[in-house]
Amino acid sequence: MNTTASTLNSPRSTLLAGRRAIVTGGSNPRGIGYAIAHALQQAGATVISLDVAPASTTTPWTSLLCDVAKEDDCRQAVQSATATLGGLDLLINNAGIVGAAPLDQISDSEFRQMLEINLLGAVHMTQAALVALKQSAQESPQPSPSIVNIASMAAYRGGGLLGSAHYATSKGGLISFTRACARELGPAGIRANAVAPGIIETDVTIGKFGDDWEQQL
Repeated sequence: MNTTASTLNSPRSTLLAGRRAIVTGGSNPRGIGYAIAHALQQAGATVISLDVAPASTTTPWTSLLCDVAKEDDCRQAVQSATATLGGLDLLINNAGIVGAAPLDQISDSEFRQMLEINLLGAVHMTQAALVALKQSAQESPQPSPSIVNIASMAAYRGGGLLGSAHYATSKGGLISFTRACARELGPAGIRANAVAPGIIETDVTIGKFGDDWEQQL
């Protein structure tokens, strides 16, 4: 599967017109975040992407530098983005890394890094965005503001095909975090959902598939 974003033509896509969105991990044109940001923009949303790497000068939306593993970075980036957008309706927590290694070869620092970026990154961003999302829910309850976390099928498979124990653990935690957000924030008018993609060839994943990936798939 590729990451090319097509224009959304469904009548439901009109729900995105005029919405204000933050997408993390959106600077790489061959990445999931970029494809999401592009699709949102095509549907009429105003998008700001956040990434630890600078975006290309041709990126057709505003992009800010942000390391989601750092709480202060997230807070400052969200403040800047919401000031530019005039509020916030959609938060897409997509930023993440992939790693593959046998369990007994994963160092403590590698496990921590995976959790800090893939799981705590979403936690930091969500906490930083809550004030703006709650304000959006009060000002314009329909359609309700939304948090979307990009998880992975690895969370259900226990890794294996792409990513190992640390990757699967981080994405499994992200799904549980999403459930907690849905339960706690739903009464405030904020939706929370997770998407668990299978194999998508991006610059993050390319070269990391095992030789037997087709058989496993």
